Amino acid sequence: MSEGDVLDEGRGAYGRRAWAEAYDRLSAADRRVALGADDLERLATAAYLTGHDATSSDAWTRAHQARLDAGDPEGAVRCAFWLGFGFVQRGEVAQGGGWLARARSLVDEHRLDCVESAYLLLPAALMALDRGDHDTAGRLCDEAGAAARRFGDADLAALGRIGRGQSLLGTGRVAEAGDLFDEAMVAVTAGELSAVVAGIVYCAVIDACHEAFDVRRAREWTYGLSRWCEAQPGLVAYRGQCLVHRSQVMQLNGAWAEALDEAHRARQRLAEPPHPAIGMAHYQLGELLRLRGELDEAEQAYRRANDCGRSPQPGLSLVRLGQGRVDAAVAAIERAVDDAADNVSRARVLPAYVEIMLAAERVPEARAAADELALLADGAGAPYLHAAAAQARGAVSLAGGEPKAALEPLRAAWRAWRELDAPYEAAQARLLVAAACRAVGDHDGADLECDAARRAFEELGAAPALARLDALVAAGDDDAAHDVTKREREVLRLVAGGRTNRQIATELGISAKTVERHLSNIFIKLGVANRAAATAYAYDHDLV
Repeated sequence: MSEGDVLDEGRGAYGRRAWAEAYDRLSAADRRVALGADDLERLATAAYLTGHDATSSDAWTRAHQARLDAGDPEGAVRCAFWLGFGFVQRGEVAQGGGWLARARSLVDEHRLDCVESAYLLLPAALMALDRGDHDTAGRLCDEAGAAARRFGDADLAALGRIGRGQSLLGTGRVAEAGDLFDEAMVAVTAGELSAVVAGIVYCAVIDACHEAFDVRRAREWTYGLSRWCEAQPGLVAYRGQCLVHRSQVMQLNGAWAEALDEAHRARQRLAEPPHPAIGMAHYQLGELLRLRGELDEAEQAYRRANDCGRSPQPGLSLVRLGQGRVDAAVAAIERAVDDAADNVSRARVLPAYVEIMLAAERVPEARAAADELALLADGAGAPYLHAAAAQARGAVSLAGGEPKAALEPLRAAWRAWRELDAPYEAAQARLLVAAACRAVGDHDGADLECDAARRAFEELGAAPALARLDALVAAGDDDAAHDVTKREREVLRLVAGGRTNRQIATELGISAKTVERHLSNIFIKLGVANRAAATAYAYDHDLV
């Protein structure tokens, strides 16, 4: 096949968005002939989209020089921008910043008024977001949006909307931010954006949804991103935090095995070269291991997260609680709450704080945290936080000796988790409902809730949760045994000895009808259906 044929095939594959084929053909052509600037940009893009980052950077560098040699400063700015963007996205901030500075210098040197110069507003907006200057970030994104409209650039318009939405999110204007994210995603689904920008928009929206606890949007766009990638052979669009969020969505939906695989993949892909989001990947792996009961492995994952700059809390505190080290858990979670300065950080640690304080029998502190979580949920308007707050409030009421008051918020939490398709959290709520039912004497209700929770925990492989459920059932059995009266114990002893109702009546000097009534009460209290089951229960619990 001639060089021209190989190059034509590469261009054709690029046009069809067959990225793996485009990369193979264009890189093969690049080894045979010197590619022009347009084909170098195609190669750089195909290499980026298929995960060949080094090749992408090299191609962008050569395309940049080719544009300069051809007297095309606008094209050179474009190449420098995407080259800098690629470095920054991989965590190589110094090189990325250098290329972005070169792009700015070219704009100033040639006094350019072009769409490429407007793209340079975006890195400045991101820097403003990082330092918490949401007003400046919003203004810069609005300027980028105005330039996008003037030059008719759909990619820049979508990126400007995303940045503006992120600035609104930082000031608590969640609904407005969500509208902008959805508008940007419409451009993706309508096929109006380039593949690179579409991937950026997908991941940015998913990141923002997780920041806002908007799990419905995060789930919808995560699965949308999966379908989008499947339609483009060889595409590797999952980068940075977006990789980790895929695992988090799978975890919430109860697909723990798939979530664990995705967390391992994220950790591997973000490790070389080390990406700023690698700590998130280690932490997410720790979360899944902890929920499965692999506490030593979870602790190691949290420690690696800490080494990479991501706080190991509240996960490590919950590991300590699972290990029975309540004092250590309390000390760690108290420090985590003290360190959580903003609302998002506090909302992430307060549910664990409530759980740990209740385990330590420090109900007033747990109640104060549950109240704060409810305020944060009201401010954010996120169903996820409302569910967490209702569950915390119910757990506090239950621990405070108010089981009747606990039932309403706990059942509300269960309904909310179910609507969010969060089976583990829903089963946790049912476990608390069971404890409250048992405390008010509704043993049938408690048994039904326990059975439903057990099915969910077994399907998920949630070993620690199953252990807590078994402990609740055992405690309920003990309570039932304590409820059996002295006369009922006498009847039960004779039943266990094989006596008939008539024989028991004769021996105790009571009527056969009274024996029947005692047996009925015994069956109800012990939750058994016949004499054989009552006998087995009696021996198991030392009642005879």
